[in-house]
Amino acid sequence: MQRNYWPTSAWQAADPATLRMDVEKLSELEPVIKSEYSNINSIVVIRNGYIAYENYFNGYSPDDTHHVASVTKTIISALIGIAIDTGYIKNVDQKVLDFFPEYVPDTADGQNREITLRHLLTMTAPYPFDDWREPLDQMCMQPDWVKYTLDRVGQNGSIGTFKYSTAGAHLLSSIITRSTGKSAREFANEYLFQPIGMKEIPNYEMTSFGFEDLFGRNVKGWVTDPSSHSTGGWGLTLNSRDMARFGFLYLNRGIWDQNPIISRTWIDESTAMNPNKYGYLWWLHEEDGVIAYVARGDGGNMICCLPEQDIVIAIASEFMMNPRERWTLIKEHIIPAVID
Repeated sequence: MQRNYWPTSAWQAADPATLRMDVEKLSELEPVIKSEYSNINSIVVIRNGYIAYENYFNGYSPDDTHHVASVTKTIISALIGIAIDTGYIKNVDQKVLDFFPEYVPDTADGQNREITLRHLLTMTAPYPFDDWREPLDQMCMQPDWVKYTLDRVGQNGSIGTFKYSTAGAHLLSSIITRSTGKSAREFANEYLFQPIGMKEIPNYEMTSFGFEDLFGRNVKGWVTDPSSHSTGGWGLTLNSRDMARFGFLYLNRGIWDQNPIISRTWIDESTAMNPNKYGYLWWLHEEDGVIAYVARGDGGNMICCLPEQDIVIAIASEFMMNPRERWTLIKEHIIPAVID
């Protein structure tokens, strides 16, 4: 369902009761977050296009940005869709190596010639590592992250098997640059962020390569690799309201203020349920009749879209190992607040 009532010119909060949400149940969020989800820095809940609940923790405020980690991947997915909509890229079945004509693959690696954008978007390209054991630190030590990844994509395993890869998302970022002549950050600012009222994202060039510089508190703007490509799998900082804006753009089928930003076809393809429960860099969730598509990042960063409930939930978090599952918070405290 398309919704065109989002107050884009200025953010507006509304009485939750007018949005058919239980005020008392929403009031339970603050003590629960403080006691059980201590690394949550902010949460914004949108219903019917208005802010139903917003709160900040650990000294953060609405203007503060957060490193959203792998939520960056979902932004990259949107940019690929926009690049297809605007004719920079033909379609998702275009071969990855089409974008790198100077790259000469090893003759023994025949599979990498068959890898398409769709395989990168759905995490179904083979790589020479076990699932969830990608040696990301090795890529970060290379002078050329793209060549490093091209040398490995297509190895071990078969095309079509799910294997989560941050390096694959970085290839998509470089493909955006190859196609448009702009970094993913520049392309996003022009075609996505500015049109929906998000803040312009500055460039961030790392001067050191420790954990905090790559993934933690020192990350600002959008991280770049040594070749000035915007990182595709992490490295973007957003404030929580802008995270919610992006989620609502998808909930509203790509329309913002009557203007098409992303095609409805792309959004439908990106969020269509499948056996892997993973769309075009969106996690797909279905439980007890509740359907959701979710952008997830380490530490518990999340943009959760609940289309049937007309809800977007943006959660920004401080990085920590094994944070409590955010879906539990949504399932136990936000969905029950919806008044049918």
